Formats: sequence, structure tokens, C-alpha cells
Amino acid sequence: MDYAYVALQSYMVFTLSLIFAMIGLAIKIQSEDIYMDEFDFIKSIQQKNYKQPSLIKGVGDDAAVFRSTYQDTVTSVDTFVENVHFSIETMKPYHIGYRALAANISDMAAMGCNPAYYLVSIVIPKHWSEQQLADIFEGMKDLASVHNMDLLGGDTVSGNELVLSITVIGFVDKDKARYRSNAVSGDRIFVTGTLGDSAAGLHVLLELDEKDQEPFSYFINRHRMPTPRVSFAKRLQSLSRVALNDISDGIANEAAEIAEASKVMMHINYEQIPSHHQLDQFDYDKTKEWKLSGGEDFELIGTVSEKEWPLVVKIGEETNTKVTAIGYVSELTNIAHNVMLYENNNKQVLHKSGYTHLK
Repeated sequence: MDYAYVALQSYMVFTLSLIFAMIGLAIKIQSEDIYMDEFDFIKSIQQKNYKQPSLIKGVGDDAAVFRSTYQDTVTSVDTFVENVHFSIETMKPYHIGYRALAANISDMAAMGCNPAYYLVSIVIPKHWSEQQLADIFEGMKDLASVHNMDLLGGDTVSGNELVLSITVIGFVDKDKARYRSNAVSGDRIFVTGTLGDSAAGLHVLLELDEKDQEPFSYFINRHRMPTPRVSFAKRLQSLSRVALNDISDGIANEAAEIAEASKVMMHINYEQIPSHHQLDQFDYDKTKEWKLSGGEDFELIGTVSEKEWPLVVKIGEETNTKVTAIGYVSELTNIAHNVMLYENNNKQVLHKSGYTHLK
């Protein structure tokens, strides 16, 4: 599972100095048909202009430099392995880069912070071409532009399979970072967007012939190019308290993480979980699994007090973000079973399910 660490600037200056000491970007890529030296590669990904005013020096030196502010700094890292987290069979290189960065940006949204910088370390196998690598970085670049993010650098080495490791750095107003541990009894549980879309898209790509996939282009796009809910999450800073988690491994996992961190019970009504109308075309058991455990929608699940719930609805309207209440929080009565699912007047324990790392 990905981890996000929040600290004041004085602490992060030391931490980031260790990260940037590893940036270098020394690379020699060799295969049967390509050769690129380190200078050509650096030039190919180097920005002409910086988007963040706090950035003093980005790609091109031994380390990057940015000037600290009076905000708290948030950093998160994710690693993506070919044929584990993505496949060239279901994604073009552009989508691999776009989606990998989107996953990290979604972590930033879950912390209520504004993403500003990213670093990319990539392991490149011989069978990947220069154009494919350029397309990966183009996908990241296009999404980064949406959020005014700057590429600081990274590292590149050769290996047997493509591996992307992305570190994102962002900022949030002092003491306004959002934590999973902020849920309390009486809160309303909500989610953004619709769930199960990405899993449906993957199913279409794997199970249907290309000529039959067109009617399901919505799900395919949601799988390949998710939309991190940054604008919505940033506006939640006006709330006195909110717990957030991004839906990367499935709502069954993410709800349990909030419940465990906050030491509360989560009660979820299955009929209230939002889904796209086209999802009804698939088998019921499949759609239920996708909505609860599919993951990779990169939407947000959160809890907020009943008093401030109307503000969440208003923020959703103002940021064009679908927001749906799906349950409530109560005091913890059973440590072993902290998430309950209600469906057709039946009550059952919602166990953790979906993608689990290190298995």
C-alpha cells in the first residue's frame, strides 16, 4: 500500500536533500535498435519553463532546488511493475505514464494537498523502444500540466522488465492535511464519482475483441486515464474535520483502513454506492465485485460530520464532482469486524478484499 508522510518544512528540507542527492539522471540505454546517451535523454524530458514559482532549479543538475514556504509538505511514492500493475496488452505507453502519475496525484488529493513536483525512476528493458519511453513521459507530462506540476528529475537504469517509481511532492496549508484517523461516530460516509469503472474497463480490454470494445469506451478511458479529485479535496480545507482515503485498492480495503485508523465502525449501504448506468450491462456478481473490490478508480472515500455534510455537497457542485453519501460511522463494538455492508435488508461483514501488495 502506498504511504504519505506529512511534516513541516524544516523536517522535509532534510528528507528531500536525501532524495535529491539520488537524482543524477545518468543513463545509457542500449538495445538492438536504439542508443541514447545521458545528455540526449535529459534534454528530451527537460522542461523549458517551470510552473511552480518555488522551484529554483529542476532537471539538469546533480540535484533539484526549491525554496521552502510556510506550508506543510506532503510526499508520496508509488512503484509500478510491468505485468503486475500494468500491461502493454491493455495500455499504450502514453496511458502507462498518465495512469502512474494519476495514482500518485490521487494520494495527494486524499491528503487534501496541492501536488507541485514529481520525480521518476525508471527501469528499462531492452525490448522497449525510444519512442515508447518518450510516450510514457509524454503521458506524465500532459497530466502534470493539468496540475501545474514540475518534473524535478529521477533515475534511469536497465533491467529485465519495465518498472516506474514515482515520487510526488505537494503542499497543504499548515495543519490542514487530511488523515484516515479523523473519522468519528456520527459522521456520514461519502464517495466521489462512480465505482467499478476501472475494473469494468480492464474486463472489456481483456475479454472483448477490439471491434466490440467501442460501446464501452467510457470504462476503458476510466481505466487508462483516471481523474484524481484534487480540486474537490483542496476545497475541503474549509471544513473543520474530514477523513479521506483514495480508492486505489477497492472500497472494501479503503473503508477498513479508515475504520482501523480512527478506531470506529463503518456502515455502508450497497444500494447507495454510485455506479455508471452502463455497468448494469454486466453480470451482477461481477459488478458487485468491481464496485467493492475492483479498485483503481482513484476516487475518494471520506467521512464528515452531519453538520458539515451540506458543505461537502456544495463543494462537489462547485467543482463538478459527483458526491454520494453511502453510510455512517459508529463507535467500534467489534475489533475483528469494523466494516459492515447492508444489502436488501441483509447485514454482513465487509472483509478486506481487492488488490493486496506483497502477495
